[in-house]
Formats: sequence, structure tokens, C-alpha cells
Amino acid sequence: MQAKARMYVYSIKSINHSKFYIGITANPKQRLSEHNSGKSLYTNKYKPWKMEVCIWFASEQKARSFEKYLKSGSGRAFCSKHF
Repeated sequence: MQAKARMYVYSIKSINHSKFYIGITANPKQRLSEHNSGKSLYTNKYKPWKMEVCIWFASEQKARSFEKYLKSGSGRAFCSKHF
């Protein structure tokens, strides 16, 4: 029996700028480290980052759907209100 892949949808916030970023990963600590070390082109110019929200999903498909929603107009409004 194969173990389910845990997927996380996360929101990080720039400490020095009014920017946030939504992403998906299997390893939130490693991904935050990558954002803060400049490995992501978009987030490099707004570092350092801190983790604001990290939500675990047992299903990769559900995680990807939720990430897509959060990146939509109504999803961004949801983030502003609840995160």
C-alpha cells in the first residue's frame, strides 16, 4: 500500500513589503527556506518572508484546487478577510 502524498497550500507574507504569495508544496519548511534564499524569481525581490497560513490536504487534487481558488479574485478576497 502506497502512502498518500501530503500536500500543503500555504500563504507567506513579506516582512518588509506589503506582498503575499500563495503556493503549494509537500514540505512547507523547506519551501519557506527556498523563498528566503532567493530560489524563487518572484519572491526573491520581496524577501524575507514569514509563513502566515499552511493547510494540509490528503489529496493533491484538492490542494491544487484550493490553491487555484485562493489565486482567483474571490480567493484573494477570502485571504484578505480570513488570513
